[in-house]
Amino acid sequence: MTDAIIIVSTPYLPGYKITKTIGFTWGLIVRSRGLGGNIAAGLRSIVGGEIHEYTKLLNESREQALDRLKEHAKALGANAVLSVEFDSSEIGQVMTELLAYGTAVVVEKDEIPANPVRLG
Repeated sequence: MTDAIIIVSTPYLPGYKITKTIGFTWGLIVRSRGLGGNIAAGLRSIVGGEIHEYTKLLNESREQALDRLKEHAKALGANAVLSVEFDSSEIGQVMTELLAYGTAVVVEKDEIPANPVRLG
């Protein structure tokens, strides 16, 4: 298997078998929205609709949390993370914490397909 870490939201990985369960792994990021973003978002919230500044910030934060999750899993010796989920919370009304977490495992290709085709 390459150095790539496989990330899935399911507790299994079709076509692979789990050879070792390592345990809990995570990636965490805390981001400040900044004064400019807060002002723009505050003005936009008056008229309603999507707050693009926050959407962009949260998308970037999710990517960074996933990158950190992969780094942590790799450091633990895993090549896959199962049951990945996100959680977020607000800190002091100006920061957002985003956590990506899951179960670090070692997997290898399964030689027997999950749904073998039977002939004859």
